Amino acid sequence: MYRRLHLEEVEQKPDKPKRSQSERLRELWPDLREMILPRRGILGLGFMLMVINRLCGLVLPLSTKFLIDDVINRGRRQLLAPLVLAVLAATLIQGVTSFALTQLLSKAAQRLIADLRRKVQQHIGRLPIVYYDANKSGVLVSRIMTDVEGVRNLIGTGLVEFVGGLMTAVIALFVLLHYSPLMTGLTALFVILFSYALKHAFSNIRPIFRERGKINAEVTGRLTESLGGVRVVKGYHAESREAEVFAGGVKRLLDNVLRSLTAISLMSLSATVLMGVVGAIVMFVGAHQIFSGRLLMGEFVSFTAFLAFLIAPVFQVVGIGTQLSEAFAGLERTREVLRERPEDTDPRRTVALGPIRGEVVFDRVGFSYEAGKQVLFDVSFLAEPGTVTALVGPSGSGKSTIISLIAAFHAPLEGVITVDGVDLSTVRLDTYRTQLGVVLQDTFLFDGTIEENIAFARPEATKEEILEACRIARVDEFAENFEKKYDTVVGERGVKLSGGQRQRVSIARAILADPRILILDEATSSLDSESEALIQEGLKYLMKGRTTFVIAHRLSTIRRADQILVVEAGRVLERGTHESLYALGGRYWDLYTRQHGVESNLFLAPGEGDTMAEDGAGGEAKEPAAITEAMRLLRGR
Repeated sequence: MYRRLHLEEVEQKPDKPKRSQSERLRELWPDLREMILPRRGILGLGFMLMVINRLCGLVLPLSTKFLIDDVINRGRRQLLAPLVLAVLAATLIQGVTSFALTQLLSKAAQRLIADLRRKVQQHIGRLPIVYYDANKSGVLVSRIMTDVEGVRNLIGTGLVEFVGGLMTAVIALFVLLHYSPLMTGLTALFVILFSYALKHAFSNIRPIFRERGKINAEVTGRLTESLGGVRVVKGYHAESREAEVFAGGVKRLLDNVLRSLTAISLMSLSATVLMGVVGAIVMFVGAHQIFSGRLLMGEFVSFTAFLAFLIAPVFQVVGIGTQLSEAFAGLERTREVLRERPEDTDPRRTVALGPIRGEVVFDRVGFSYEAGKQVLFDVSFLAEPGTVTALVGPSGSGKSTIISLIAAFHAPLEGVITVDGVDLSTVRLDTYRTQLGVVLQDTFLFDGTIEENIAFARPEATKEEILEACRIARVDEFAENFEKKYDTVVGERGVKLSGGQRQRVSIARAILADPRILILDEATSSLDSESEALIQEGLKYLMKGRTTFVIAHRLSTIRRADQILVVEAGRVLERGTHESLYALGGRYWDLYTRQHGVESNLFLAPGEGDTMAEDGAGGEAKEPAAITEAMRLLRGR
């Protein structure tokens, strides 16, 4: 229901102030020039073929005058054979050039689409995490795959055919003026009036195409989410609700398409009426001119044929013009993405890091995702090279934000973060993140083989190095049992593996990366006690000699950490080792005893003290009200 309301809200957002066509063209011209200039040779050849094609197309209507007035009326039969041969030759040339145009420009347009898709995908891949937080994956897929489709009409046969039609119309206009200035003037008057109406129509239809792109992205995004979360949908028996949400989006898309079809149909109707009115005028005026002897019959037939060449671009405007409007709308949306500033283009990031030791210092760091909603306050700590720093605290306390800052997904708004004494906000990200390893709670695997997913960390790794990482992370214990072993396809997001198996693959990937700074965000959360015990040695190997940051709610896993930071409400309340913090009897003691303390075990059934019931991805322990009250009384003794 929330999503459906959100989709409706998007539709109701006020439109931006309308800009004129010339303003839009000026904005898009640099992008158009960038696309056209590298292909100017192909376009030049295309226009040359188009000129030949159009000139040959004029031979047939021009020949009708000579056929009627000279061959038939005057009996000059010797002209019949050359006339027929000229028509056949022109038709053959016209067919060949049409084929060449389609092959040349259509393929060039498809190459342009492929290049644009690569460019947009590469650009989106370099955008900061905050951009992904604000845009759903389905919307981004639509930007990459759909929005660039329309540009085929800018480079392909559409634009060239349109220009060719205009050129033919100009030639036809001079021929028509030669035959009958009166009929030509009347026809031109109606065409000019209709052209003005078309200009107004296209200024109204273009926003419809632009809105269609937005709606399509929204619907595609929701569909992608629904398919990706099919287990959640089925688990809550929400198939009908998802179908209702999708149907609502499809209806909005249908309404938009129907609006555009209505506009296009009105333009087609107007063009047809124009053709009828002009035809009636030509018949009436032409007949009177023939009766008065001012126009020959052959000239009248030829006039009507050339008149079609003058009117044809009007019909082309209705078809090709809508395609170009759609292309410009898609290009505007693509341009919006390309104007987003990649995170690695920050002018401050000029320092190239060599191999690092891994000393990380937070010095009075403050941060907020939104103005006026600060989430970190005056956070300071030192993580020595090769040590383990654990972050504990309730959900929403700021632990994940600290981790994001260490990974340089965000930059602090206050204070400084340094790595080996270098301000992290000045460091080139490519030289830093290659020395960073991450094992997240929400393990992500690609729809490839086990080996491919592990090798993702270091594609140049040898088979032996990959197998060694698998052995350390205990991946071999289940992979060797599969029929295809390490070539087993894990499915989308690793769906064919259990949660513990996916986590082991993720740990093997981090081992292969051999990072200097390691981030473990609930790295064993998907493992049962037996599986966790099996890979503890692998984790020890992975953490050895590396600066490690651990987020854990199963507090028994961090007892050996060199320092523990207790984070709450964006502040570091306590810091120290497990022993010192436990002896302090403060917030850490409170969290720990809820899970493993003597007092809490008085009330917990056997085995329940080993696991913390969490609120969401990182919540506090949940306890029955009676237990909470009993613990409160015990502490007050």
